[in-house]
Amino acid sequence: MTKQLTTDKGTVIIEGPVSQINLESLEMDEGLGNFRSPVRQKEALVHIAGLPEGMVYTARMEQAIVGYLLFHFPNEFSRWNRHPRLMELGAIEISRGWQKRGLAKALLGAAFTNQVFEEFIVITTEFHWHWDLKNSGLNVWEYRDMLKRLFGSVGFKRRHTDDPEILEHQANMLMVRVGNNVSKNHSDMFVNLTYQHSILM
Repeated sequence: MTKQLTTDKGTVIIEGPVSQINLESLEMDEGLGNFRSPVRQKEALVHIAGLPEGMVYTARMEQAIVGYLLFHFPNEFSRWNRHPRLMELGAIEISRGWQKRGLAKALLGAAFTNQVFEEFIVITTEFHWHWDLKNSGLNVWEYRDMLKRLFGSVGFKRRHTDDPEILEHQANMLMVRVGNNVSKNHSDMFVNLTYQHSILM
């Protein structure tokens, strides 16, 4: 899948899933440093693209990646790993110099035209310590609301959970998108996973 997005800084190519080989030929924009250094982040993207289930979508200006979105199965130690039809949206990042130009929404919109996601429950666990509050000019609550609108544009909804990491701060949240072809059995199984620490009376 490839599409073009016209911005005031030029035409950006939105594409994916991108192969390992293609990712290795691209550069990372220096403004992509929210999670780790651009060099280390590129290594992570290449690794994820090589996983059987891994998918990487990129926004690029010529040969430079200015934004990305990635999917993979949950960590093996996560509660979510016990679900057979669950995938995690691992990260979405837009370079500091390219923000507020619709790239994040375009990446999400492109990714969820992929019909494979209709077979899965897709989650994203949003932790406030990963948010770029300084450069966004938003406070933590405004940033959370912005993310709710962004992920909501492709069908994600906020869900409550007793996951300890989510509960560490009131701004943290679990966002969930249930694919159209997910069975009731798998939906019920996910609901049961959201609460694992209920006190038995």
